[in-house]
Amino acid sequence: MSRVGLKPISLPAKVSVSVASGKVLVEGPKGKLDLNLPDGISITSEDTTVVVARATEGRTHRALHGTVRSLIHNMILGVSQGFIKDLEIQGVGLRAAVKGQDLDLALGKSHPILHPIPAGLTVTVNENTKSKVEGIDKQLVGQFAADVRAYYPPEPYKGKGVRYVGEKVRRKEGKSVGK
Repeated sequence: MSRVGLKPISLPAKVSVSVASGKVLVEGPKGKLDLNLPDGISITSEDTTVVVARATEGRTHRALHGTVRSLIHNMILGVSQGFIKDLEIQGVGLRAAVKGQDLDLALGKSHPILHPIPAGLTVTVNENTKSKVEGIDKQLVGQFAADVRAYYPPEPYKGKGVRYVGEKVRRKEGKSVGK
């Protein structure tokens, strides 16, 4: 029994949800998002709540029930508030800058890394080491931040690399000279 799928989703002010031909459209002050509904999952929308229901108690319908409810909830949060991921770069000579539609990363390699910024995302860089990724699609914001972090994940000896703000990196002790 899906406990997540059974929870009704409350709609904030200025957000509307509509269902047409197997597609959910969520509109709000920050933009529009849509989602294709899988077979066997249905949505009923009242004034201030949205309820997700499943057709059968089959395994796939039970699994999709909670997933679709979470995706719709994230879409509603995205169009009303938006999502933000903060990244920081630690290490001497490591920096980032926005150049047009690319994020220019100098991460100690022989060449600069130009990572394209997808449509729908806003990337800002402060102090050459702090970046903020903003958007309405939670998956797109998180994937972009994870891709940038993957170029140089924080290493455990000196702590250099790209990390999320507030991320704890377990440090290791270096080699010790034996007698």
